[in-house]
Amino acid sequence: MKIRFNRRAVSQAGYALLTALVFAGISILLLATTLSWTSGSFRVTERNNQYNRSVSAAEAGVESVIARMDRDYLNQSFDNNNLTPYRLTVPTTYLPTGWPLDYQFTDANSVLNQATVICGVPTIATNVDPQLPGLYAIVFPCRVASCAQRIGTANYNVGAGVQQDFQLVGIPIFQFEAFYSLDMEINPGAQMYITGKVHGNADMYLAPGVGLEFYDAVETVGKINYTRMANDPSFGSSRVMPVFDSTHLGGASSLTLPIGTNNAPTEVVKVLDVPPNGEDPLSPLGAERYYNEVDLIITTTPTGAVDVKAGRWDLNAHVNGDITNTIPTSYSFVTTTNSFWDQREQKTVHVTEIDVGLFNKWLTNTMPNSGITLNNLKKTKYGTNATPIGLNSIYISDQRSSSPSVLTAVRVIDGQYLPPNGLTVATARPLYVLGNYNAPDTTPGLADTSKTFPASLIGDSITILSPNWKDANSTLPFTTGRLAANDTVNAAFLGGIVQTTNNHYSGGLENYTRFLEQWSGKTLTYNGSMVVMFPSRYATGWWIDPGTYYNPPTRKWAFDKNYLTLAKLPPCTPQVRKLIRGQWTTIAAASP
Repeated sequence: MKIRFNRRAVSQAGYALLTALVFAGISILLLATTLSWTSGSFRVTERNNQYNRSVSAAEAGVESVIARMDRDYLNQSFDNNNLTPYRLTVPTTYLPTGWPLDYQFTDANSVLNQATVICGVPTIATNVDPQLPGLYAIVFPCRVASCAQRIGTANYNVGAGVQQDFQLVGIPIFQFEAFYSLDMEINPGAQMYITGKVHGNADMYLAPGVGLEFYDAVETVGKINYTRMANDPSFGSSRVMPVFDSTHLGGASSLTLPIGTNNAPTEVVKVLDVPPNGEDPLSPLGAERYYNEVDLIITTTPTGAVDVKAGRWDLNAHVNGDITNTIPTSYSFVTTTNSFWDQREQKTVHVTEIDVGLFNKWLTNTMPNSGITLNNLKKTKYGTNATPIGLNSIYISDQRSSSPSVLTAVRVIDGQYLPPNGLTVATARPLYVLGNYNAPDTTPGLADTSKTFPASLIGDSITILSPNWKDANSTLPFTTGRLAANDTVNAAFLGGIVQTTNNHYSGGLENYTRFLEQWSGKTLTYNGSMVVMFPSRYATGWWIDPGTYYNPPTRKWAFDKNYLTLAKLPPCTPQVRKLIRGQWTTIAAASP
């Protein structure tokens, strides 16, 4: 028996095995390549993720610093000469536990647990807000940089750096023709023109009866409504659309006074008050009080005596005690015996009265107990030989009590010509201004303020009494006994209003200045800025439609363009503050 071997079969089996081994090798190679690629892709992805996490951590480092600087700036405790506290601020300063512990933070020079903080010298800059062209401010240019790297990730040791440029800006508030912290309403019955910038920190209601035209930019934090408020008795009445010659928008950033973390109107109004005993005058609120900023403080005691002393600039040194007794009558610029009837408030008004004409004499006359010595001392301490700055601001504290039938207030008279350095008069009480004020030229409708001096009037409310006003006629019907004359007032106003509520209209911006006379056919020329920061606390009578206690004047109102120059702002002008962000960029991470 012969056995035959099938060589071909054996050969085919070998080839099959060899082929299988080749394909298996190729598969293994492909798998290895795929795994290698996947591993590499994973490493790239993880490095990218780690970089993005480091960018976020570095950004948190920057924001930690900016938040502290912004807070201190608003609270007036920012010191650009001492940046160490900000450089030592990192996320763990505020979050001592949690994710910040997974990172190490450095500045741009690799110093651990620090940030890079650079601030330039303050400068005056224009166009600080693109939404309000031409607005200028006192600007601190700043840059903050922070680098972050995750701890314990040697395989993906990816750090990142972030840099933010920004500005801390202080904006003099009288750059606006109208500035409201409360809801702003402008609903004039006659054509009205607003020639300056307008800002609101709440909502805005614009529903003119005939016409309303804005020459400059308009913005509000809330919404611009082309209706009247729901609590307004005229809500729903048909109105015409206002005309905007420049930008107008809602949703703007808020501008607030730097008095601390609470900028509610109930807190802001305290800038008018006498500070309580023991309050630090350099505290956020203390530094903003007019009482602590003015040159001269006049106090009317509960008995009616008058005391005068210098402001904090001279450590509140007493000047003359009771000036009504120590100065000859012809030079005593303070009177406390006058009173009149306010038909809007339905109260008798007892006033501490400031005679500006006599104040001018008191500043310069050499008679005993005059103010020339103090005025010269102020000139020596402030200003330069070329531009000496004398006494130019007064705070009046009338401590006499009010009652349901009596309103304690302040009145300025004979103010056609002011001291050469201007004059700010401030009080927590209602303020009345009688006759032409800061008005060398009384031509009706004149918008040329080139010959005026810087001036502001600050109070619980602002009432304008024409040159024809007589206290003795204040109880007579306004249509026959209180006939107004043409009047000119050139001053910035900061005061309160009685807000629209309970089916009562506030009177709107058109009635921000109060009237008590028959103004029909007469012109009130006004150049200035109108600022509303709070509701009135003392003069709280409702505004009532014309024909009850007054009829309105022809309003020739305009923004005073002097306020567009820092040197021409009224004394003690407040600043609203904000942070304006600039360029944000990533930078090369520093190696610790």
